[in-house]
Amino acid sequence: MKLSDVGLDVVKTPRLVKLIAFAFLSISTIFLFNHFSDSFSYPSLRFPVSSSSNVTEAIQTDITSVAAVAPSPPPRPRLKISPPPLPPTVVRTGIIDENGAMSDSFEVGGFDPDSVDELKSATGNSSVEEKESPESGFQIEKLKLCDKTKIDYIPCLDNEEEIKRLNNTDRGENYERHCPKQSLDCLIPPPDGYKKPIPWPQSRDKIWFNNVPHTRLVEDKGGQNWIRREKDKFVFPGGGTQFIHGADQYLDQISKMIPDITFGTRTRVALDIGCGVASFGAFLMQRNTTTLSVAPKDVHENQIQFALERGVPAMVAVFATRRLLYPSQSFEIIHCSRCRINWTRDDGILLLEVNRMLRAGGYFVWAAQPVYKHEDNLQEQWKEMLDLTNRICWELIKKEGYIAVWRKPLNNSCYVSREAGTKPHLCRPDDDPDDVWYVDMKPCITRLPDNGYGANVSTWPARLHDPPERLQSIQMDAYISRKEIMKAESRFWLEVVESYVRVFRWKEFKLRNVLDMKAGFGGFAAALNDLGLDCWVMNIVPVSRFNTLPVIYDRGLVGAMHDWCEPFDTYPRTYDLIHAAFLFSVEKKRCNITNIMLEMDRMLRPGGRVYIRDSLSLMDQLQQVAKAIGWTAGVHDTGEGPHASVRILICDKRI
Repeated sequence: MKLSDVGLDVVKTPRLVKLIAFAFLSISTIFLFNHFSDSFSYPSLRFPVSSSSNVTEAIQTDITSVAAVAPSPPPRPRLKISPPPLPPTVVRTGIIDENGAMSDSFEVGGFDPDSVDELKSATGNSSVEEKESPESGFQIEKLKLCDKTKIDYIPCLDNEEEIKRLNNTDRGENYERHCPKQSLDCLIPPPDGYKKPIPWPQSRDKIWFNNVPHTRLVEDKGGQNWIRREKDKFVFPGGGTQFIHGADQYLDQISKMIPDITFGTRTRVALDIGCGVASFGAFLMQRNTTTLSVAPKDVHENQIQFALERGVPAMVAVFATRRLLYPSQSFEIIHCSRCRINWTRDDGILLLEVNRMLRAGGYFVWAAQPVYKHEDNLQEQWKEMLDLTNRICWELIKKEGYIAVWRKPLNNSCYVSREAGTKPHLCRPDDDPDDVWYVDMKPCITRLPDNGYGANVSTWPARLHDPPERLQSIQMDAYISRKEIMKAESRFWLEVVESYVRVFRWKEFKLRNVLDMKAGFGGFAAALNDLGLDCWVMNIVPVSRFNTLPVIYDRGLVGAMHDWCEPFDTYPRTYDLIHAAFLFSVEKKRCNITNIMLEMDRMLRPGGRVYIRDSLSLMDQLQQVAKAIGWTAGVHDTGEGPHASVRILICDKRI
């Protein structure tokens, strides 16, 4: 064997190959370690993102202590790492107007300093100067005060010219809506000496005389314990025509007569017809029951104004020829105490309207002279009432003293089992019992849904958040997802209202009377309840939107149908807070924005606030109208931030 062959075999042995590979790997590792240790010096790191001094000191202390344990490498030249350059400072945030042009003359979140200075020193008779928006081309002249005769003006109920043209007023047509063709173009002044209202619950028992300076009720009802005047205040002892000893005692009597009524759980929403000064509803509040008190603007024209000043849910309404503005099956109890209504006239059409609004299984409480007096004419009225209620399948539950109580059936079985030809007939199947805007009353019995919708609501307070079964009957685009839509709306408004309460300190405002001009499913009102604000909300469903009003009542809230192109049926100075979410972007093609905001000012109490949540493109116009009215107005970002397409206009109406 040759020597060269022996050397080649040695080289090919696996042991030698492993030794060479290990040596090569060791050299490479030493080279890489030296290379990176030369490039960095850890104690001299700089952080490009600024942090608190405590955090920076802690990080540097930890690194230094670690470096002290191991021997320090020889000093090397340090590599300087510069932080990234800061972005240029943004002075103003521009917006894009409706024409697509960029404008930088709009600041988010602040008040206009000129208007603030003007309004701080302004009296109730002043108005702001005319403003003009070069971006939108919109301008509005300053608005002046109306004549003092309009202090209590309700446009659609005080239209004397139209009322004079009526051919007949036998059925109370003169108390119904007759809106003027010319919209209000001035600001309703407050009465002389007007003061900020006494807050609830003190307002239940006393209000300022100067805020409702009318003594007719004191003169007419002084002996019935309704109301009396004491110096600069009106005092409400809590009595009524049929319960002069107090509403509390009266409610105790009703509870004993109907043990199943359970105010505050099964019975959550009530209607008080011909309410007087609304002591029935005021005292039901402490039993956790919301009562909507209604009465016409008649000879005792200011009874609803007294109710609203006290902080009780109330609205001007009349039983005449048209349906009231509330959906079918709205109320668990409907109450009439000497409400001066002939329920049996015209084939019982007025009691049939009560039947439409009364929830299946609900109660009608009637306290009147025919119940307990034995005069011939009154006993004849009692017999007529018994006959009518029997024909519409109401069951007389109890008659005690001067109170009679009937119960509405839970389904249609009684109606269909009546003798052939019995009147009143059932309404046609295609009659919509929730269609109420300028719809005439009908002399027929409203059918109850065969699936039990309306009768199967939860008890309070669970019903506030339990999606009612009647939700499925609402005419809208969704079907399966409706419950999720309602729950999502509730979550959204709970988050938004919580931020309002926290950031804008709503609990300091002593809110009591609140109006939601576009209520949806009532999520805004539900959030106010969940957050513990002691107020009530009038939830309005505009006629231009889906009719969600039945769901609002099924949740245990109150509201009405309305068209904001017309004035609302309430007195001036009704609400502490008016909320309008995406109303103007919906109604701007149908209604005049300025007219709507003037109506808001008419309904808003001096010292009250307006929150308008709407698209960015409308904010300039809305803010100009607000300033022309005399409100202190400022635009604020929503929770989505300054780049969102939605803003909040917050307005104060100074006293």
